[in-house]
Amino acid sequence: MKKTYISILMTLLMLPLLGACSKEDIIFDAELPQFPTREGYQLLEVIVPQGTLPTDHIYLVGEFNGGEEGAVGNPLWELEKAAATDAKWGIYVNPADLNGGSLADGYYFVSKDQGAECDIDKAPVLHTEAPATGSRINVSVAKWVNGFSSGDDEEIVHDGHVIYVVDNSGYEDLYMYAWGDTEAFGAWPGMAPTGNEMVDGVMMKYFDTGAGNAGLNLNLIFNDNNGNQLADYSVTLDKDYYLELTPDGVVEYDPAGSVEHDGFAVFVYDQSGWDDLYLYMWGDTNDLNGAWPGMAVTGTQTVNGVTYKYFDLGAANVGQNEHVILNDGNGTQIDDAVVFACDRDVYIELKDGKATEIDPATYQPSGDTPVDPGTPDEPNTPEDPDATYYSIYVEDNTGWDSLYIYAWGDKEVFGGWPGRECDKVTTIAGVTYKVWNVAGDGETENLIFNDNNGTQYDAATITLDKDYTFSAETGSAIAKIIKRRK
Repeated sequence: MKKTYISILMTLLMLPLLGACSKEDIIFDAELPQFPTREGYQLLEVIVPQGTLPTDHIYLVGEFNGGEEGAVGNPLWELEKAAATDAKWGIYVNPADLNGGSLADGYYFVSKDQGAECDIDKAPVLHTEAPATGSRINVSVAKWVNGFSSGDDEEIVHDGHVIYVVDNSGYEDLYMYAWGDTEAFGAWPGMAPTGNEMVDGVMMKYFDTGAGNAGLNLNLIFNDNNGNQLADYSVTLDKDYYLELTPDGVVEYDPAGSVEHDGFAVFVYDQSGWDDLYLYMWGDTNDLNGAWPGMAVTGTQTVNGVTYKYFDLGAANVGQNEHVILNDGNGTQIDDAVVFACDRDVYIELKDGKATEIDPATYQPSGDTPVDPGTPDEPNTPEDPDATYYSIYVEDNTGWDSLYIYAWGDKEVFGGWPGRECDKVTTIAGVTYKVWNVAGDGETENLIFNDNNGTQYDAATITLDKDYTFSAETGSAIAKIIKRRK
């Protein structure tokens, strides 16, 4: 019988549940041995929760090694990620290192990034399975205590204002140092993240800045304490900040409108090609917000999938009748890009030597208008006027000839293997998506992306109560979630 090898985070105990999903036997990569056994060592191969980053640090913890205080940070107890899959990690245990104890006495795992292991009900876990020396066992972790939330986690209480970070820096370890009014978070390298928190469907690291530091003007330096650091990012600790770290630096991140503005703002979709962008104002008050060339960009913000540079005009300036000149500070300018009373937000496209006011609700850089996916056509899913439909948007970067989605879980919502191809293709904010529409009522489904030609991988586990957007990449073990639409 042909066997299909699928990379997915499940245990052998669930295989009977999959019998109705396919007539083929299904063997999961995460269940297959990923590490060779060693004589005299006990091998634990650990299946980790979806969303565990390959750059994470995971430790084996028990009374035999001093608990979390003795184990976390000690290389002797750190797991190694399998080379072939991000879903499985392993550790070789020498019984001589257990200080007279045994794995059968109880152990659990701790993720440095996402916290201690717990079960699906968020109760602590203590494993007692112990392999014989020279052999292995599989151990499954249901979730991390600060992992992807089911929506019912207890509210996190913060100390002072918070710096939230989407960490795409690539650093193995992350620290935040501050200088300015004071070294607020200690000497170099500063403080490690306080914890992890789900913000609008995005897992973010966060730093509690301390209530006693409110109002300080600081320059933040994100670093790995190993010679790498990003350029300074200046803040005043009078609000929470949402930032994204990339290898190139720090940019403002907007989780569903979290950016707080000082008064009204001018948003610019900048396609000018200029090296710099400034905003000068004259009218009731000349040189408002600064003499020529005017004020520099306050920050960046993504609105409806479009990233704008913005200028905060200041709450004290509301009602001032002003002419706005956009310029590069080097002799190139666009006069009267907008003339207004500083009484509203303004969105402008700056392109081809022109400044055009736009509506952010409908504007698309490519000129395309988003298509409402609506309900699917026959024969993929019969239209049900009483059903609620949700859409799965996939930016297809696989290079496959065809892309199918198969789903298993509460029901096979896309039919039997290999599932089905997309219902339609649409362009949103200049990005082309394949769209699958499906009726849902809160069902839990496990998605498998495949080409119906032998190539496949587990993409994500979703709940059919919202729309989802993914990027499907060649050879990826887990689809990248671009944005969870509500």
